[in-house]
Amino acid sequence: MSKSAPAPELGPCPPRFTDLKKEIAESYPDFQERATKAWNELLGELKTTTDSISQQGSEAVPQVEFTDLQSLSQDQIDAIKRKGCVVIRNVVDDAEAKLWKDDLQEYVTTNSEVYGFPENDKQFFHAYWTKSQVRARAHPNVLAVSTWLNNMYHIKTGVKADEVDLSKPLSYADRFRIRHPGNQWNAHPPHVDGGAIERWEDKTFRTCFADILSGNWRQHDPYDLEGRINARSSMYGRENQSSIFRTYQGWLALSETAPHEGTLKVFPDVLLSNTYTILRPFFRPKVESDNEEELLEPSNWEYDISSPDFPGIYSIGRGFAGPRPNTKTHPHMRLDETMVSVPKVYPGDMVFWHCDLVHAVEVEHVGNGDSCVMYIPAVPYTAQNAAYIQRQKESFLQGIPPPDFPVFKSESGFKGIGTPDDIKEPVAKNAMGFQIEVA
Repeated sequence: MSKSAPAPELGPCPPRFTDLKKEIAESYPDFQERATKAWNELLGELKTTTDSISQQGSEAVPQVEFTDLQSLSQDQIDAIKRKGCVVIRNVVDDAEAKLWKDDLQEYVTTNSEVYGFPENDKQFFHAYWTKSQVRARAHPNVLAVSTWLNNMYHIKTGVKADEVDLSKPLSYADRFRIRHPGNQWNAHPPHVDGGAIERWEDKTFRTCFADILSGNWRQHDPYDLEGRINARSSMYGRENQSSIFRTYQGWLALSETAPHEGTLKVFPDVLLSNTYTILRPFFRPKVESDNEEELLEPSNWEYDISSPDFPGIYSIGRGFAGPRPNTKTHPHMRLDETMVSVPKVYPGDMVFWHCDLVHAVEVEHVGNGDSCVMYIPAVPYTAQNAAYIQRQKESFLQGIPPPDFPVFKSESGFKGIGTPDDIKEPVAKNAMGFQIEVA
């Protein structure tokens, strides 16, 4: 049985983070009092919600048809926004999706030097420019889904018209996986992408969570664009840290994949997970206990900003990893029960999760066939995103990894690599930076 690449070593937070906590506490009136009240309210709601998620399992994840996106009720949309995840059925014709999978398999077989891991049985590929990937990102339905998801967000006053356009999708190049049955996948435990300590350290990013930090956590809006447009999600230039703003991360299924077959797992409540993640560094248990009821009791927790620890944030080479919650650092999320697998998907279905949502990849794959997906997120036009897309376009033309990713191996000269000719529609050309227009 093959195993995935070993996880990099995680280190403690530096002492200077104590000053960061104090800076945040001093930035909000009556911070200790308000945060403590919010914390106690939150723990009560988490108990109720985690009970419900545990009982629902995969049914907690909304499922909709691509053809129904424009006719969903407000209740359906509100449920998707609160849960922060959705399975969208039949975005791409299943026959076309299966052909893309065959092309990917041929690509990695023909170009044996393509980088992937595990080294002795490659399944996760650092390849970005296959014809199938380029064509999938350019597919009109995929871009229509991106636009629909982007418009879950809203813009407050003060944002200039040329800074953001939610109806102009951009295409972020990412990788793909062809995961084999029996593989143990340990590289992606519960985590949140799109910024680690930056959520607290970058003052612009921090404004996204101002209602939480001011104690008004129920008013927190994960879909408010104002603080996200210019947030620095990558302050330290760490490899594999996205520097653009993705409204939703996502993937396109190219095979059937059911729960326990190497699929995605999510904590389906973005409001509660955001609130708990942001407040957690300011509280500690009075008594560490192996007794779950005792540990989870609100009276066992107290306000404390004397430690540099931001639970779930770790130093890692250049920069920081996380948030990576687990049952010890974030016990009230009850992740061993509430990380639910998404429902079974079929070729041409897409799965999306909010940029702040806690997600993971199943360790086990007990199915009979390969689990194959292309990573394709939803990305809106913003000035910052558009600047990245221009740099990404140059990477595409050279056949090298995009700017956010490490340079393991150039694909230039590989058989089956995509070209600009594979991008047919004007909206797709625009999404890849070939016709970026003023919003």
